[in-house]
Amino acid sequence: MTNKITTQWKGGLTFESDNPSGKTVIMDTNIEGTDKRNGLSPKAMMLSSLAGCSGLDVISTLEKMKVEIDDFKMDVTGELTDEHPKYYHTVVVDYHFYGADLNQKKCERAVNLSVDKYCGVMEMFRQFATVKTHIHFHKSTK
Repeated sequence: MTNKITTQWKGGLTFESDNPSGKTVIMDTNIEGTDKRNGLSPKAMMLSSLAGCSGLDVISTLEKMKVEIDDFKMDVTGELTDEHPKYYHTVVVDYHFYGADLNQKKCERAVNLSVDKYCGVMEMFRQFATVKTHIHFHKSTK
């Protein structure tokens, strides 16, 4: 399978990129001397892509296992190298599950399947960064 996108310069340091889904995203960067931003940072979007890829795996696996959760989120932190070209050398993914009666074993299994087998973006990151994962369980009262 091949993916193709087109990224169009929109003036200044702003770009618009399409996606095979038909949706678009605006990208830019911090511009010294201004707080104005039009879009998302390309490097930070890489972290979002990692979370999105793994999150899709986790939720679809939990659905197949018929595991109920109240909420789920991921925090992804990436540390960039000091020298140019700056890239992520270390990435930490924190998986947060919320529920009154969480099946922790099945949640852990879903995360491990994503991390070890299914998430292609995770595998791409492993080519240039150390990737660490942590699972957190939070009791919610419903």
